[in-house]
Order: sequence, then structure tokens, then C-alpha cells
Amino acid sequence: MKYQDNITQVAALQPDYLGFIFYEKSARNFDKDQIPELPQSIKKTGVFVDAELDFVLEKIKAHNLQAIQLHGNESPEYCNALKRHYEERNDEVISSKETDGFHLEKKSRNDESFEIIKVFSIKDEFNFDILKPYEAVCDYFLFDTKGKLPGGNGYTFDWNVLRDYPSTKPFFLSGGIGLNQIADLKKFQQSEASKYCYAVDLNSKFEIEPGLKDIENLKAFKKNLSFRT
Repeated sequence: MKYQDNITQVAALQPDYLGFIFYEKSARNFDKDQIPELPQSIKKTGVFVDAELDFVLEKIKAHNLQAIQLHGNESPEYCNALKRHYEERNDEVISSKETDGFHLEKKSRNDESFEIIKVFSIKDEFNFDILKPYEAVCDYFLFDTKGKLPGGNGYTFDWNVLRDYPSTKPFFLSGGIGLNQIADLKKFQQSEASKYCYAVDLNSKFEIEPGLKDIENLKAFKKNLSFRT
């Protein structure tokens, strides 16, 4: 998402997540000072590509992000360090409720933590062994189509590859999903490959221009695809 009015319109459709790209090389780069106020049910998601930890942490704080999508070559160590540094930054000295207010104790505000979604690109095949080191440091995986850009290439990959998915970690299905894929998605929902599919990620196929979503097409997609619960 990029444009203020468009963000509000899409939010009215009640998606579970709304993505904001913080990557200057992207035509969808979000460079505004503020994200419009959103319903609490929507998780504001920052999308980053091989960004410095401090840059990510600054954006989390500035926009109160609840999820982070890592779209580059971030290592398992990077993912672990991101959560650790966030928690260290949010350790604060607060007044103890059990005392007269003069004694202080340090508490970590882990209730304000965030989800990490690590992206992996697929074309015709994929080595799932790559996922193993990320199991303990990510909340979700996201499978996108391998292309020239880190994301938003507008093409689907062969979802049959996911039949060999060895993990129980929930994943996002992404890559060129639009109105023309509704029948394929319904078929996918009935397959074993979709067992751990947690969410469907929509982007380029619903754009009027980069970062500007077609509201009517999104409404049509939501109406015609009932998600398995």
C-alpha cells in the first residue's frame, strides 16, 4: 500500500494484513510520515529487502508495525537478531506496582513484539532444506515467484511444488494471484499441498499502478473466494 485514501478503502475490506514496502528501489516504496489509522484487526506489515537492523527497528517504532516481511537474502541469524534487538530496545525501567514508586525494576515489553514472515522464491522447483534453519526464528514462511524483482513480478509459480512441503509452519501463498486464479485457488484449497497455507498474498494483479489497488477487483476476489477455516 502507498496512497492514503487507497489504504483506507482497502482497509474497509478487512484484510488480515496490509503491507507497506520500505525499499527505495521499489516503485511501491512507502515514504509517508504516517500510515492512516487502521482497525486493530489489521496487522500493519513492513516489507524490507536486506535492510540494516536499525532501519527496520526505526520503521517498526515509527509506524507501530505488527509484522515484518523479509524479502531479501536475510539469514536465520538476522531474523533472530531482529527480534533480540527489538526486545532489548524495548526493555525499559518502570515503577514497580508493589512498592511506593521509588523502587524501579526492568521489564521487557514482549507483548508489543511482531511477527516475522520470511520470503522464499520458487520457480519450477525448490530445495526445502533451506527452510530448516529458519524454523525457530520465523513465524511464517511466504512462497513467491522467482523473478527479476524481489517481489511484485505478476507471475504465479507451480503450486504443485508445495506438495513436498516438509514443515508444519503456516505459510503465505504469493506471486501473481488475481481474479483469474480463483478457480485454481479453490482447487489448491482441496489439495494436500494447501494443508499449511495460512494466507493468500495479493498485490500486482490488483494494481492500477504500483501501490494503488483496484477496490472493485478486490471486492470481486473476496466475494468469489471463500477461504477454508
